[in-house]
Amino acid sequence: MQNLLDTLKKAADFLARKGLEKPRVEAEYLFAAALGIKRLDLYLQFERLLSQNEVEKLRLLVVRRGSREPLQHITGRVQFRDLLLKSDKRALVPRPETEELVEWGLELFPEDQAIRVLDLGTGSGAIALALAAERPKWEIDAVDQSLDALALAKENALNCQLVGRVSFFQSDWFKQVTHRYDLVISNPPYLTAEEVAVAEPEVKDFEPHSALISSEEGLADLKIILQQAPLFLKPSGWVLCETGIDQHSTLAEISKQLGYANFVGKKDMSGRDRFWKAGGWSLS
Repeated sequence: MQNLLDTLKKAADFLARKGLEKPRVEAEYLFAAALGIKRLDLYLQFERLLSQNEVEKLRLLVVRRGSREPLQHITGRVQFRDLLLKSDKRALVPRPETEELVEWGLELFPEDQAIRVLDLGTGSGAIALALAAERPKWEIDAVDQSLDALALAKENALNCQLVGRVSFFQSDWFKQVTHRYDLVISNPPYLTAEEVAVAEPEVKDFEPHSALISSEEGLADLKIILQQAPLFLKPSGWVLCETGIDQHSTLAEISKQLGYANFVGKKDMSGRDRFWKAGGWSLS
């Protein structure tokens, strides 16, 4: 029989050979998920002998990660701000950068102000549910073209005890939207097919390409959002999007042409152009 620590070391060595940047950390997350404990609790059980069934279960998970299936798909969960969300192939894995997008949205309005928000392309529901959890007074709608993604988002609302705080419905961007909003927020597709083709296997082989790839050098969906948002924004409203890192100069031209009076980009924590805010428009 093998003890937990020796098995963990072997798993980390295997993942390192497969090219993962943090093999020991990832092995710990896999082991914690398989054994039904918290990651830090592993350190209290290093000498525990594993049964053959446990070893086989761990081996299967490690092999899946070695094939570059996303860790979040294997464990079935991902931490997003204060929420623990279910994650699978139906939607993009929520990223830390998108947590920053949520933070910027929160900063735009006083905490006690009641506003209405639209999350476009909600995917797993991460943005909408995070806003709902942190701003109880906000009324939030969330749309997605994918029924599979919406099903996942609703499961996350249930698991996070936020049922009723977000209204989910199917829509191809604004097509089924009827209300006006103080904030339209979105993490839309903004990559080119060429960028996805050379991305890490976790992205190109396992995540839905419809949520990643946009035409016109990755700008087509961002253009649609900026073009149509004024029809669904209140006069003092804002549209806030996650973007590609080389798109801000073009987005500035588009925003100016569309008549937005105020627009600005923002860098993420790594210093890359990542977010775009626009508001105050004049329609001719």
